[in-house]
Amino acid sequence: MILIGTSGSSKCDWELIQDNKKVLTLSSSGINPYFHTEDIIEVSVRSLGELVARMEEIEVVFFYGSGCSSKKLQNIVERSLSRIFTKSHIYVNHDIVAAAFATYEGTPSITCLMGTGANSCFFDGDIVRQEVPGIDYVLGDEGSGAYFGKILLQSFLRKQLPPEIATAFEQTYNITKHDILQNVYMKPFANVYLASFSQFIHEHRDHPFFRVILKDGIRKYVEIYLECFSDHKNYTVHFVGSIPYFFEDILREILIEKEIALGQIIKEPIEHLVQYHINKHYTTK
Repeated sequence: MILIGTSGSSKCDWELIQDNKKVLTLSSSGINPYFHTEDIIEVSVRSLGELVARMEEIEVVFFYGSGCSSKKLQNIVERSLSRIFTKSHIYVNHDIVAAAFATYEGTPSITCLMGTGANSCFFDGDIVRQEVPGIDYVLGDEGSGAYFGKILLQSFLRKQLPPEIATAFEQTYNITKHDILQNVYMKPFANVYLASFSQFIHEHRDHPFFRVILKDGIRKYVEIYLECFSDHKNYTVHFVGSIPYFFEDILREILIEKEIALGQIIKEPIEHLVQYHINKHYTTK
């Protein structure tokens, strides 16, 4: 029996596999070693009673998460999971690796991750390689949910929103400058807070104001995270995350403009990742 977990900063999806079939599907709060201690991670996973009840049956745990970009950060997650799954072999890696595995079709390709954060990689079936590292929402993450949320809040606070959008925003959220600044600068998980406003953008996506912002942000993502691969036009490019999923038409427009071959667009990697591991025979013999 194996356990597969994929986590962004907002949510963690878990799938328990036995005899090449899913036997349990669960979700917990997001796990990110940048923001969560070993104790917090342990409490989050232990809250999944159905999973913990079967912990002694699990031989291998594969966990892929945002923030797990270095051995030091991976070790934080590994140690916390080891407290629970004491009889399991535990493997922890970055969420971009999960995205690469989930979209792999048997030939080398580029995978772009555009969720709460932003990242990209090249995968040839053996090695996952990055050209531009993810530097998170303060210094980077162009084209991510947090990026677009930040642009929306900036425009609101600077009174630059079109009147009809400003009215809709105020009616939807009823928040003040103080509320926003406290959530961004004083409370944890500012990236998740910022990304939560992408729902409002989606609801008003056809307004010219947001069309411009979305096109500009997605184009920046492509220029930074995709065109960094000098031979990117030689490969199919896959996209994972809520931004390409909900704004597929804009993404397609920009890729056509730049003559880039589009492959899969998937919102969540977990289903495809499960199949990847099953195909690789990572199951109980």
